Amino acid sequence: MRGQEVKECAAPHLFCYPAQSNFSGRKYPLSYVKGIQSQQLYPACEHRGRWFVLLDAACFVSCSPLDLSQYPADFVPISFYKTFGFPTGLGALLVRNEAAEVLRKTYFGGGTAAAYLVAEDYFVPKPNIVSRFEDGTISFLDIISLHHGFETLQKLTGSMLNIQLHTFGLARYTYIVLSCLCHSNGKPVAQIHCDNDFQNIAEQGAILNFNLLDCHGRTVGYSQVDKMASLFNIHIRTGCFCNTGACQYYLAISNQNVKTNLHAGHICGDSIDLIEGRPTGSIRVSFGYMSSFEDCQNFLRFVVNCFVDKPLILDQKRLTKLKSAEPMESAASYDLASIPNGQLGQQNGQTISPSPERITPSEDAVSKEEKNNGSSHTLTNLFIYPVKSCASVEVTEWPLGPQGLLYDRLWMVVNENGVCLSQKREPKLCLIRPIICLASNTLQLQVSGMEPVTVPLETSLANSDLRTSQSKVCGDRVQTVDCGEEVSTWLSEFLGKPCRLIRQRPEFQRDMKFGPGKENCGPTALSLVNEAQFLLINRASVSFLHKHIADRYSHQLIQRFRANLVISGQQAFAEDDWSHLTVGDTQFQVIGRCGRCQMIGVDQKSATRSQEPLRSLSECRSGKVTFGVYLAHQSARNTTAVPVLSVGARVIPRISESTNKP
Repeated sequence: MRGQEVKECAAPHLFCYPAQSNFSGRKYPLSYVKGIQSQQLYPACEHRGRWFVLLDAACFVSCSPLDLSQYPADFVPISFYKTFGFPTGLGALLVRNEAAEVLRKTYFGGGTAAAYLVAEDYFVPKPNIVSRFEDGTISFLDIISLHHGFETLQKLTGSMLNIQLHTFGLARYTYIVLSCLCHSNGKPVAQIHCDNDFQNIAEQGAILNFNLLDCHGRTVGYSQVDKMASLFNIHIRTGCFCNTGACQYYLAISNQNVKTNLHAGHICGDSIDLIEGRPTGSIRVSFGYMSSFEDCQNFLRFVVNCFVDKPLILDQKRLTKLKSAEPMESAASYDLASIPNGQLGQQNGQTISPSPERITPSEDAVSKEEKNNGSSHTLTNLFIYPVKSCASVEVTEWPLGPQGLLYDRLWMVVNENGVCLSQKREPKLCLIRPIICLASNTLQLQVSGMEPVTVPLETSLANSDLRTSQSKVCGDRVQTVDCGEEVSTWLSEFLGKPCRLIRQRPEFQRDMKFGPGKENCGPTALSLVNEAQFLLINRASVSFLHKHIADRYSHQLIQRFRANLVISGQQAFAEDDWSHLTVGDTQFQVIGRCGRCQMIGVDQKSATRSQEPLRSLSECRSGKVTFGVYLAHQSARNTTAVPVLSVGARVIPRISESTNKP
């Protein structure tokens, strides 16, 4: 309909908008509610028909009071998880009684029907709006817990107004300090995505969105920041936060950029944070009623220690301007005078100490020809990992299968919901030692203090006792076979929770995903690995990193990186520039660099966690946390021989001028 037809349309209209952006924390005027309802705010509101307003308050009410008698929105969705931090997945839709009559459901579920027939299209909904819209069994146990949530909130804070003042004060303090941090050359440490200077509590919520920059002004990938933050028990959110519009607006990402990024392999929620140097998302710090001033300082120390090129400089002109500006409404008192005019330190009796200078390998000492000299590379170690995230099996010679090294990561441990367990959440997995016995065709699992348990290497699907299932690995659905009750009981006893061992179905085909650096690689079958068939690391790279951390056991450090192939070499990180390599007579293509996470902080002998070597890796590689390269086997044509890798084999790399450097 156009023109006069639109103006004469008497159908009800719905205007939806958020009270607060979940991306930047910007608050939108609540006066829009009455302005739209009274058909006075926009010319479009002059059309006939009643205007209803849906005010998305899920983000807003977590830290701000909302008076619906003053701003009478017709529909208000809220999230209890955002308010209390518990329970997950529980929210509510507030509906004004006079607006309920326009809600028409086109489907119905259990408990919402007054009567219905199976033989004909007949359905009468229950008259009460609550009964009509609450399909099925409601989460009554979670709903009961809400009483305790409101009670605790009142007891600890007194009111939502107090929460608003407290959280805004924290956000404002963090914004001022972060926006004034500069590298040694005077360039800013952060690019903050907001529409104001955190002066008006009615315009800004307790959210700070930003990207970190290095001393050259280049964006530091948000995935790298997230991995480092986890080492310091700092919980941040990264990406676009299910808000593509705001992400495009603040990061200047065009529609074409979104399509190009998808073609390059980036999808929502993955770890591809930079494409051609441009960020695909950002970092968000949110404050709640339990956040403290110490949390702000810990976060700022983390940024300074890990991402600032020393000596730290503060933008004095900006700092003076922001310190002199008083918020339009009183916020919690976090004295900005505690920010020194010189170095950021000596706050609350603690000091932000400088991190070690970043050191990179010298490229002058080794020419490209020397790096490509095959005589300097030898395969020194060969590891397989039969059970994902469990200990390795070191071998001197091993055959290749269609999915990588034979029996490598064909099994994995899952919880009672079928979710794969890894050392990130269950570091004790590294203490489980698999043993492969080809003679008896068995896989044995051993743990100190327990009798070993054995499962067959090969699985016959003709066995009627087998239980098949589906699980996920890095977003891929994989078809698996359960390995039985005996090993399940054994794992559950050791890990202290219900667990099962599953094996990838023999006939199941899972192919490597194509992305940057993988365009020229043919179809490549995968086991239960994350990204590629093989992972290679260079002893020279390990030795270089070893010099910058306290751990004095290089062999243990090698095991933390959980590589299949370990080679000797003269130049640290030379493998980053390789496009192909030959190990003995076997050809491989380099697929890309391996991005590391906090899992390399797990000591493979004791299952204890530490910040190393991820912290030193980030420092010595200028914020990047890649180590090692992924490989894919290039099968030889016109041969049925099974390739075999042997320790001591010569490794000949090849450098391509067009090698992708993520």
